[in-house]
Amino acid sequence: MPPECQLFGTLGCHLCEVAEAELMPLVEHGLLVELVDIAESERLFETYGLRIPVLRRVDTGEELDWPFSAEQVVSFLL
Repeated sequence: MPPECQLFGTLGCHLCEVAEAELMPLVEHGLLVELVDIAESERLFETYGLRIPVLRRVDTGEELDWPFSAEQVVSFLL
């Protein structure tokens, strides 16, 4: 089973929407992705404000910055 992930982004972010669409086929095959809105936390906004979207593994804390493809996400999860 793939590790749980978080996708850091915010509402109205076009790249975040593209990243979500890239992840959808993986989600349909069992990947768990929590969408985290960085606007809800000053700390998250300071950390990710210029980098979103960012995919983070919950188990290891490793991060994958945009742009990424589904193939890169699969490699990131292995």
